Amino acid sequence: MNKHKKLSKKDHLRNFVITFISLLFATILSYMMHILGGYTNNVGIIYMMAVVIISRFSSGYIPGVIASFISVICVNYVFTYPFMAFNFIMEGYPVTFLALLIISTITSATTTNLKEQSRILNEREKLLMEAEKEALRANLLRAISHDIRTPLTGIIGASSTYLESSTTITESEKTSLVSNIKEDANWLLNMVENLLSVTRIRDSGAHVLKRPEPLEEVASESIERFHKRVPKAIVHVTVPDEFIMVPMDATLIEQVIINLLENAVYHSNTTDPISLSIFVQDGYAWFQIRDQGDGISPERLNTLFDGYTSSPNSSYDSHKGMGIGLSICKAIVTAHEGKITAANEEHGAVFTFTLPLGENAYE
Repeated sequence: MNKHKKLSKKDHLRNFVITFISLLFATILSYMMHILGGYTNNVGIIYMMAVVIISRFSSGYIPGVIASFISVICVNYVFTYPFMAFNFIMEGYPVTFLALLIISTITSATTTNLKEQSRILNEREKLLMEAEKEALRANLLRAISHDIRTPLTGIIGASSTYLESSTTITESEKTSLVSNIKEDANWLLNMVENLLSVTRIRDSGAHVLKRPEPLEEVASESIERFHKRVPKAIVHVTVPDEFIMVPMDATLIEQVIINLLENAVYHSNTTDPISLSIFVQDGYAWFQIRDQGDGISPERLNTLFDGYTSSPNSSYDSHKGMGIGLSICKAIVTAHEGKITAANEEHGAVFTFTLPLGENAYE
């Protein structure tokens, strides 16, 4: 960031136009006040306002400083007796002249400095946003390489065993190998859908197209899609009795629910039922997915949504890494201006995310 960048001809022309128009307008306004009521005491304030405007909308310090000198000259020449003549020796005027010049110059310098600081802060904020995006990309790449290895290894191993030992293994063993291949292939398909969801968010600049969607239908569609992937899983669903519309991208939110339900199935080390509870509170729709498993290691709770986990957890990493799925869940919920958290309960873990209701939630 170059604080004192060289101005172009276009910038110089723009500075001249802003300075000329602002001082001309201040002079006309002061002259009208002088003719109509002789309120010459306010002339200095009017010119000072012009200096502030010039400093705010021009580039660099010079236009504001020049405007300060011109303003003082105009006040002396046009609006100080004898009018249309310079008078620097009038009693008390040298102090007034010097004070007005100093105040105008300081005002110009301060305004310009504040504008420059604001520009620098904006540039730093953009750099931080870019750094965060790069960190997210790096985390996603690490998560993909970390998570994709297990199912691919399983597919290769199972298919190699099937081909090399097809004449010696039993039919039940063949069925088991094919089932494992199918399960790993479905998991890879789910990963592709997650990555497409992230691409969809990034292409829209981290914003999503939200439309009012009924909570009950979103929950129903999510469970239906989930059961196509995990037919044997048992999910108890609780939704509000009222018909509630929530602004959202339904496809993305359904992907979040499915990701969290699959995590509960694959990483809880239990076949006990999972619960999906949806309720409305404090202007938000709350979604809670609970399992009755082993829970999450406390040291992992703060980094669970980062997209990559270097140390496996005995309970939640036994099937496949869940880092990429949870990082995508966070990206989707954040794009909806909501929040997502994870916590341990007495029996199992609970994942909670919220979506703002917006206006006209109740139909």
